[in-house]
Amino acid sequence: MEERISKSRISFQGKLVGGRSPSASDLGVVVVTFNSARTIARCLELLLTSSVVARLVVVDNNSVDGTLAVLELFAKVHPEITLVKNPDNRGFGSACNQGASALSTPWVAFINPDCFVTRDTLARLVRHGLSRPGAGLLGVDMTDEFGQADPAARRRDPSLRELLTQAGSRRDLYLGKDPHEMLQRVDAVSGALMLMPLGLFLQLAGFDEEFHLHVEDLDLCRRTREAGYEVLIANDLTVVHVGGVSSRSRPLWVEWQKHNSLWRYFRKFERRDTSWPVVPVLWVGLWGHFVLAGARAVARARGWINERN
Repeated sequence: MEERISKSRISFQGKLVGGRSPSASDLGVVVVTFNSARTIARCLELLLTSSVVARLVVVDNNSVDGTLAVLELFAKVHPEITLVKNPDNRGFGSACNQGASALSTPWVAFINPDCFVTRDTLARLVRHGLSRPGAGLLGVDMTDEFGQADPAARRRDPSLRELLTQAGSRRDLYLGKDPHEMLQRVDAVSGALMLMPLGLFLQLAGFDEEFHLHVEDLDLCRRTREAGYEVLIANDLTVVHVGGVSSRSRPLWVEWQKHNSLWRYFRKFERRDTSWPVVPVLWVGLWGHFVLAGARAVARARGWINERN
């Protein structure tokens, strides 16, 4: 793991917002972009208003839709933004590791370019982390543009055996909101917004870069818990997450990445407890599901069906 991550690390210097002195609540934000022109300006505008954001590193994975022009303008106007331009799409986890390697703040947040984080949300989330001994990874509630709750914001660990043998869906992983808990323990939060102590992120060797796209957030949450820390969702904080902006132009490729990552997750965490005759059955079931899901994703992208997740 250490060798894989070191390949994506680069060395550069960034500036703290306003030349501020270091603080225990200082936060470095990493945003990974790929064809994110539709939402990235609004995302960055909101992040720049946060009082705890001391560094903002944007890593672009070779966008071709005008994203870079927007990023270059922001970096020119806001010296606190560091822009990294990758010559290829090296994957979400790899780019996150690359961005985090430039930080020295106590906290790191990974935020999708289609997340709109209001002014005080990150400050309140950092305060939650500081007030909770053992907090390892924190997330927030999420809704889409229409106010519909995102079930990925609060999940239990996925099981490929259960998903396939019980004809389950990703929505079956949803954990309900506990009205009595401001900070609720969950198995996993959404990778669209994740906050961690930077030291813990480095201790865990960052994201597993073998997950090119999808499931890397579930993997990091699980390893955080296995290291003895809590994964928490702040029930008093909500963020709008548009979702799917970067992937709509390549729906079949995205579905392939999802299913490939699920298989890696299975091999990493479930394979040792699964009898060998079941393994090939699960493999066939997973890729059979890919055929159906891929066809549905293409039809949705082309407007043949109107289906809201």
